[in-house]
Amino acid sequence: MASLFSGRVLIRNNSDQDELDTEAELSRRLENRLVLLFFGAGSCPKCQAFAPILRDFFVRLTDEFYVLRAAQLALVYVSQDPTEEEQDLFLRDMPKKWLFLPFEDDMRRDLGRQFSVERLPAVVVLKPGGDVLTLDAADEIRRLGPACFANWQEAAEVLDRNFLQPEDLDDPAPRSLTEPLRRRKYRVDPAALGARGRERRGGPGQEGGAEGGAEGLF
Repeated sequence: MASLFSGRVLIRNNSDQDELDTEAELSRRLENRLVLLFFGAGSCPKCQAFAPILRDFFVRLTDEFYVLRAAQLALVYVSQDPTEEEQDLFLRDMPKKWLFLPFEDDMRRDLGRQFSVERLPAVVVLKPGGDVLTLDAADEIRRLGPACFANWQEAAEVLDRNFLQPEDLDDPAPRSLTEPLRRRKYRVDPAALGARGRERRGGPGQEGGAEGGAEGLF
């Protein structure tokens, strides 16, 4: 999926507007995900009405306040705004995890032609491999809300990554507050283990037998 934006820059909609300008960064945000391309404009009344619906849809699937683990979903806002100021104003109240193309990037227009976008708002849903799952999911999102994601995920055969650590954490937290204590409590001292083995086999004179038994376990 990252190949669609190869050689381009995507910007995170956070306060620092972090740029994703390497293949590794793009892959981290886009690979093995359903990607929504949201075509809209702040000057479009229908887009203004749809934006809160899409924002709620995205937040309820990706914010850990609502879900145990964020859905494998990414959204790229493909601005059709006439000015950069209008683009910035439109994005101001949108989720920080949204991505967008720089205003000066002509790809904003090229993508509209590539996916035959004829009206605004439009939401193109792409499979992880880049194939189109649906050319416009705006009505489906209005009708079904977050429930439609499960249908897309099944149709796209997205690999379930629930066994992985959360990707936004550079230093993943322990599974519980007591995990470090439990690991210390049950840590095995090899020297003590060897001593107990010798005692079970008749004391110090049986040392060779203890080592032989350990070899058979591994």
